[in-house]
Amino acid sequence: RVRLMESGGGSVQSGGSLRLSCTPSGYPVSDYCMGWFRQTPGKEREGVAFIYRYGNTDYADSVKGRFTISRDTAKNTVTLEMNSLKSEDTAVYYCATGLSLTCDHPSFWGRGTQVTVSS
Repeated sequence: RVRLMESGGGSVQSGGSLRLSCTPSGYPVSDYCMGWFRQTPGKEREGVAFIYRYGNTDYADSVKGRFTISRDTAKNTVTLEMNSLKSEDTAVYYCATGLSLTCDHPSFWGRGTQVTVSS
């Protein structure tokens, strides 16, 4: 059974930093694309950062240069380091995977963790 356990998040002032972690059970993080998505009320869920099987990464334009996605195969964890946070980064953040080489259609989601950035 695939489960995605998220941790981290919280509240921070604008310009601050937070770290989110996702630990999947049921498979190694390096086997498939893992992604972080976020959603705010009234808006569609958007992809934020992705790390692929061979270690390459991709980011939404809105977070490039500020967010970094990485993985630790020993801990089987994917981490999203968020720096220079802005109020518009406030959202519920979800870890997800489709158990495939892409994150185009995730079918497994974590429960989400709230990130609140105050100006």
